[in-house]
Amino acid sequence: MPTSVASPRLGDELFARLLTYGTPQETHRGDVLFRPGDEDVDLIVVDRGSVEVVRTETADVPAATVAAVDAGGFVGELNLLTGQNVYLLCRVREGGTVYRVSPERLRQLMANDVELSDIVFRALIARRELLQRSTAALSVEIVGTDRSPAALALRTYAARQRLIHLWFEAGTPAGQAMMESSGLTEEDLPAVVLPGATLKQATPGGLAEKLGLSYRRSSTKPVDVTIVGAGPAGLAAAVYGASEGLDTVLLDAVGTGGQAAASSRIENYFGFPFGLSGADLTGLAVLQALKFGAQLASPCQAVRLDTDRNGDLLRLHLQGGEVIDSKAVIIATGARYRALPLERWPDFEGAGIYYAATELEARGCTGNPVTVVGGANSAGQAALYLAGRGSEVSLVVRGPDIATEMSAYLVDRLLAHPRVTVRCLSEVTRLDGGDFLEEVTVTDRTADNAQAQPCSGLFCFIGAEPATSWLTGIATGDDGFIRTDVQLADNDLGPAWATLGRRPLPFETSIPGVFAVGDVHSGSMKRVAAATGEGASAIASVHKAIATLA
Repeated sequence: MPTSVASPRLGDELFARLLTYGTPQETHRGDVLFRPGDEDVDLIVVDRGSVEVVRTETADVPAATVAAVDAGGFVGELNLLTGQNVYLLCRVREGGTVYRVSPERLRQLMANDVELSDIVFRALIARRELLQRSTAALSVEIVGTDRSPAALALRTYAARQRLIHLWFEAGTPAGQAMMESSGLTEEDLPAVVLPGATLKQATPGGLAEKLGLSYRRSSTKPVDVTIVGAGPAGLAAAVYGASEGLDTVLLDAVGTGGQAAASSRIENYFGFPFGLSGADLTGLAVLQALKFGAQLASPCQAVRLDTDRNGDLLRLHLQGGEVIDSKAVIIATGARYRALPLERWPDFEGAGIYYAATELEARGCTGNPVTVVGGANSAGQAALYLAGRGSEVSLVVRGPDIATEMSAYLVDRLLAHPRVTVRCLSEVTRLDGGDFLEEVTVTDRTADNAQAQPCSGLFCFIGAEPATSWLTGIATGDDGFIRTDVQLADNDLGPAWATLGRRPLPFETSIPGVFAVGDVHSGSMKRVAAATGEGASAIASVHKAIATLA
């Protein structure tokens, strides 16, 4: 790698400070410092001699040198923070001395030395970005069909986790060659080819397990706060909790970013006048949380929360049977877009019906007519994004006016865009197609006039249902969203509150020490800025709750 942000040259003083965080090790030519599959690897700082990072040879990929690092440099990229198993080999080219900085010591460096932390952290990020563009370093190769729901789930997970990966469409010559060299058949798809392993009929959970990204905790000591849900609210809580010294665990059942990560462009978020994608915003937030020491596991589904505070702890049960004991829990599971009650809807989910509008979903629809259903900002952003990719877009809104729930800047752009047709007081009433969606029927509710139209993709952003089915014993409103603090009546509060001698804190639910933030919270604004504000503010309440529960 050239001298750059990815390969910084530290001055003598900074390099000496970096060495203080490591443990010296004498090396000889050919020594292996880490190899593919290793967990919790160290940052390798080269004091004397040199090392090289290599992709090892596999059945269909030759060995390749990814980087060479001489004295004064260091070896490592983002998996030092994410916990992902390494997939490259590091060996000594010229003997000398290296210093090993363990993951724990690296986090201490991040917390204690701002100047050095910024340099190292920027290098780790830049290296991941370089590796994602380097065929020599590709570690995850996904093969499947473009409009397969299972393949879309895998690709979405890989993108949100910033995994270094390459996609092969099974119907292309490259995809066929990939399948033949790996011994794959159509029944095996989607499949993931890794160094030394192939996952058939792969799922995000299976890939996470193989890469070491599923939940694992080396200590049985209770954590300070467990956050369930890694959308904007959960991510903000993780950043502020970890940065303020709380032992923080962040879990998400699908992939980091939540619904916000599916937004093609957010233009009204404070501090970003030119807008940014939801994936960029939440991706940077993930890096912040990791930098401050939060532990992230995804996909990792919570299935039950024991709220009887056995020994002043809350016990969270995970799908795999693991449990996490916490002093406090923040529920940030958000809400799911509703499906339309139409025949064949389940058949077309992921095969023409989507709940997000990013490059992954839109790729198969580019230039073809699409339909967007919904009247809030997410629907408006999706319609503009798809129209910008050359599609004729029908925006179907059940209400009489799109300005009712949508920001004015979006309304103005939609009405002015030549490829967007807004159809108010209308609804989709029929779906047609073979293996993939091909046509929808839109009915004008005022005239009861039904019109069939071609549709290669239906993007659904209607209503929301709280993701709370796994919770019991927590007070909710009639709509199922969780009520907190001043929304709670006296009869919502059990005898534990009398023992504590206090009322619920801001964002605290009817269960002491359990908080709810973001879209799952009753009365939330359903805006990214509001969700991040709630997640950050809830941490102040967590500190107070832990103090009273101790």
